[in-house]
Amino acid sequence: MAEETQVFKGKLKHSGLFDFKELYKFVFNFFKENKEYSMLEKSYSEKVGASGKEVEIKWEATKKVSDYFKIVISIDWRIIGLTNVEAKKNGEVAKTNKGDLEIAVAGKLIRDYENKWETSPMIKFMRSIYDKYIIKNKITELEDKIFGDCDESLGQIKAFLVLEANK
Repeated sequence: MAEETQVFKGKLKHSGLFDFKELYKFVFNFFKENKEYSMLEKSYSEKVGASGKEVEIKWEATKKVSDYFKIVISIDWRIIGLTNVEAKKNGEVAKTNKGDLEIAVAGKLIRDYENKWETSPMIKFMRSIYDKYIIKNKITELEDKIFGDCDESLGQIKAFLVLEANK
């Protein structure tokens, strides 16, 4: 069975103006183009209510590092009260969105994701020796990369939201 290690868990909250369509593209491209992850939209749901739309999105960004290691980052969106509004941007009236946004990012390292080391108890034992002593530094290096990618994503999203608010 594949071994999973939770490396990062973080959350960002924002209330106010933001361009949902541009933010959606920005976050998707951050992982797909900048960090070269394969992106999968696991779910997207919208509910229309009296105070606006409620949107929930679940993404999974994956990267196969080798035939032994795989990185999986979950990006969960929740937007409450999403409405279309007009606001002044750069001295002109522009269409944008308003609502309460929450984005949660969680990153994990999966070892032996193809279950090649699961064929017998002896090979399982050898995998534990392999993990603890032979590739310990590689595991630490990948965990640092996951932490950095997840933390940077939240920082970039915050910066995007601040720039959008100041236009």
